Amino acid sequence: MLTSDLDFSALLATSSAGGPSVLQVRTQDVFPESLGAQVVRVLHEQSEALESGAIVTIDELTARARILPISRGPGRESR
Repeated sequence: MLTSDLDFSALLATSSAGGPSVLQVRTQDVFPESLGAQVVRVLHEQSEALESGAIVTIDELTARARILPISRGPGRESR
């Protein structure tokens, strides 16, 4: 899924689900002419993470991946 909706990724992260993978865009200019090349590059660079289940976030400068399910860390339980 490709989205600029931050709520979807937040819900996915808190659900402890292993998928689906999400490519989340956090830029002001979301037009294909400006973002297309970067999306294609990140899809290639992060293909392994996306295939296994991840939230990949793209901003103006970087792309980062969080593998699903996202752990809550020691001592933190889901509600």
